[in-house]
Amino acid sequence: MALRVVSALKLGLRGPGSGLLRSGTFFLSATQHRLEKMPSSIGFPVTSRRPFSNHRILVDMDQTLGVATMKLKNPPVNSLSLELLTEFVINLEKLEIDKSCRGVILTSGASPAGGCLMALASDYRIMANNPKYTIGLNETQLGIVAPFWFKDTLVNTIGNRAAEHALQQGLLFSPDDALKIGLVDQIVPEDKVQSTALSMMSEWLKIPDHARQLTKTMIRGPTAHRLLKQREADIQNFVSFISKDSIQKSLHMYLKSLKKQKE
Repeated sequence: MALRVVSALKLGLRGPGSGLLRSGTFFLSATQHRLEKMPSSIGFPVTSRRPFSNHRILVDMDQTLGVATMKLKNPPVNSLSLELLTEFVINLEKLEIDKSCRGVILTSGASPAGGCLMALASDYRIMANNPKYTIGLNETQLGIVAPFWFKDTLVNTIGNRAAEHALQQGLLFSPDDALKIGLVDQIVPEDKVQSTALSMMSEWLKIPDHARQLTKTMIRGPTAHRLLKQREADIQNFVSFISKDSIQKSLHMYLKSLKKQKE
């Protein structure tokens, strides 16, 4: 489920004063299909909540804390369909114009390819410590090539050599291995993912927003600017590549193998 909607990444990396750059953004990697009750024992006061929901996105905005939780709900594996990504971008834009929102916690399901990129675009990644969950950019296993903005984002996270190894082999990492190479920042029991994210969020929000935003822009800006500059060419290159008979055959074989695994 390679993510090809540029605006989703753009929201995560674009310039000062907009997008996720102005907030402390957290991604709960691996599977967390059930939102826990927000704990009151981690330093946060009791607050009012303002949930809103679309077909594929559930958002719980706590205006007092300045923290929103976004839950993807596109069964069975939260595939990054055009419909889901459209709702994702719309909801992010709503949160961007909400001056009370300082941070976003994003919960997801499976995290290969586009799901992994969404994690990489976040500031802190927490993964459920369950061996059945994996994360990584597995494009080569489908016979396709991760675009440069996938590659650059991975290299910026885990380093050139580890990224080269992971991208060429299309590796999907277990929680322990993902933590070892720095693909995720923390692994916790599955029932502690949400509470851990809130606890980490409280620490990040102690830092002045403008300082975090400008630092993030300095580090991630070059990748974002290169993507925006080359967006149309990148789309055309991908469409041309994915339309080749050999690539379509490879994708068909991969999907067929996945179907067999489920049988």
